[in-house]
Amino acid sequence: MESPRVEPFVRHHRRYDDWFERHPAVYLSELLAVRALLPWSGRGLEIGVGTGRFAAPLGVEFGIDPAAEMLHYASARGLRVARAVAEALPFADAVFDRALIVTTLCFVDDPGAMLREARRVLRPAGALVIGMIDRDSALGHEYVAQQADNLFYREARFYSHAEVATLLEANGFHDLIWLQTISAPLSQIGEIEPARPGTGRGSFVAVRARPMALHHGHPREGWQQDEPAQPKEHAKKPNSAVARLNSAVCVFAIPELPCAGPSPPST
Repeated sequence: MESPRVEPFVRHHRRYDDWFERHPAVYLSELLAVRALLPWSGRGLEIGVGTGRFAAPLGVEFGIDPAAEMLHYASARGLRVARAVAEALPFADAVFDRALIVTTLCFVDDPGAMLREARRVLRPAGALVIGMIDRDSALGHEYVAQQADNLFYREARFYSHAEVATLLEANGFHDLIWLQTISAPLSQIGEIEPARPGTGRGSFVAVRARPMALHHGHPREGWQQDEPAQPKEHAKKPNSAVARLNSAVCVFAIPELPCAGPSPPST
């Protein structure tokens, strides 16, 4: 049985994907804000890839999502996909140059674990970009007020940009750069809105963060090198969900992208 947060995307995947067709200016405004922060080159992963609406046009090759029905769309858009959860990525350490998380933070059970996993799979010079609805914005307030009646956001937990900054810094990221867009109600967005620096005016915000270098001891208060999400433990004792997914990930068969699990079968 799917979790309450995933189940709407399993049952209503077509309705979700159609939203982008019904709101093209909003979608492109958000896409361009993310594009401005995401490095243009290097191996990329979107965590919570959904139907691939962001990863595909941004050239992000890999995507994971817990909803298999969503992954069919992402695969059709050219992505290499695997069914997995954000808190237990089935990849080895330091294999991606860029990681992307768009409107996913509000759906995960443990955002700290997700960020630690993103940091683990990023190379030291890599970058993480998060796109989200700021809870403190006008649209964020509207979503919270109508949450009980919203098919997709009913079980979501929205975050403010300040809370996300704290989460990032507490889980091994620094050097944050923020952009914002969507400063009017969605029904009034008829043209692409350029992204502006900072936060506070736009309902959709994007942030780029860099992974901190690990030294002896803790590089910053709050970041624990011995947090529960240990990279080596995933390879040794993956949970049952990850164990079932390793084979799907390994069929990528890219020599320099080892899987956190059994090696792919030789051919």
